[in-house]
Amino acid sequence: MRKKSGFTIVGQAIMLVPEFEKVVRKLEQQVTLRGQSKSTLNNYIRRIALFVVHFGKLPEQIDPDEINEYLAALARDPKSPSRSSFKHMVYGLRYYYRLLGMNKNAIALPSLKGNTKLPVILNQLELKELFSAPTLLKQRIVLTLIYSAGLRGQEVINLKIPDVDFQRKTIHIRQSKYKKDRIVPLAESMAVGLKKYLKAENPHIWLFNGKDASGKYSVRGLSWVMRENLKKTSVTKDVNLHSLRHSYATHLLEQGVNIVTLKELLGHAEITTTMIYLHVAQCPLIKPHSPLDTLYNYPKIAGLCTTVTIVAATGIVLNARLQNRLSGLTPWCVAPCL
Repeated sequence: MRKKSGFTIVGQAIMLVPEFEKVVRKLEQQVTLRGQSKSTLNNYIRRIALFVVHFGKLPEQIDPDEINEYLAALARDPKSPSRSSFKHMVYGLRYYYRLLGMNKNAIALPSLKGNTKLPVILNQLELKELFSAPTLLKQRIVLTLIYSAGLRGQEVINLKIPDVDFQRKTIHIRQSKYKKDRIVPLAESMAVGLKKYLKAENPHIWLFNGKDASGKYSVRGLSWVMRENLKKTSVTKDVNLHSLRHSYATHLLEQGVNIVTLKELLGHAEITTTMIYLHVAQCPLIKPHSPLDTLYNYPKIAGLCTTVTIVAATGIVLNARLQNRLSGLTPWCVAPCL
């Protein structure tokens, strides 16, 4: 957690308002009972602690107008262009109020509109340039692996050596977001690169060790690797580490993987989350044809696709062009992996 004057922000809050320690214990208990992640817990506690340090009292002791003024200042913060500080504070306070049975206070908080910004995608030439940029094998492998399997940053640093099955060509993602496991394909060329990396680096326990041999990489460290290697390329797009996962999803859609399969590969809880990639994927147009030609497998029609109507949970009907065949789930991986 962030430190100020030698103490964590939570420590400062407890020193300033001793009753906050009971709040922390209650939050820890509830998050454990609900099976939520430690990162969720730490984020809630840190946000509420910042709030307590700012006001010098617990949230329920503060006038709603003062709270709104404080939140408005966070929303205008130029250091947080995506308004992430504001959003996380609202989430933390909402959880806090509901924990105390103060639902009216939770409802009175500002509503958070969904982010409709489309993901930025790297094309294949840009990806090849990026994967060729690292001089260190470890950096080249970790960036390529994130794209090749569509992994979240937290997922890749949590990988242990046995999670990679070279015989079955799979990667086992354990207890990721939403506390779910999933299996994703391991690209053939990625397997070659990983074997070379394991032989050269000889990591212990974690697939990607941190500075300490017994520790693991951090997401912040991965983001740094991405930023530093982007500087070596001609890429001018506003991309980050998560853009590799966005690119994976978009490219699979363009290569014919259906939206339901993609949802499972990405580990999404709702298909509506996966549907955003339909807006950025560039699927080829379908050549008009007669279904009789496909009934008897007469000359195959190039680019044959089916139009699938998807009804989202919101009731909105969307159309996605998906190829008939479901093969080729494993994305390509560039030569530097070899």
